[in-house]
Amino acid sequence: MIVYNITLKVEPTIAAQWLQWQKEVHIPDVMATGLFESFRFYRLLEQDETEGPTYIVQYFATSRENYEEYIGKHAPLMRKKLADKWGDRLHAFRTLMETVQ
Repeated sequence: MIVYNITLKVEPTIAAQWLQWQKEVHIPDVMATGLFESFRFYRLLEQDETEGPTYIVQYFATSRENYEEYIGKHAPLMRKKLADKWGDRLHAFRTLMETVQ
């Protein structure tokens, strides 16, 4: 299983609105591509939240090819929508992982 992991630090002033948008718009849009089997959404605990809460979204793909298709065909538009809506009021970094059996 391939895990596309996105960690986001969200400014406190937008945290509630961003959280709602993430759950109601962004995650459903990503899942609607059909390239991920499931997702998990977390809030990181025991962190300094002076600059805002940290969230993690993990999308699970059955193959590297599905992930690559998402990155090539869908990620640029998804990232643009995120930037257009929230600007620099959040910071994200992305990692790719593979489950180990």
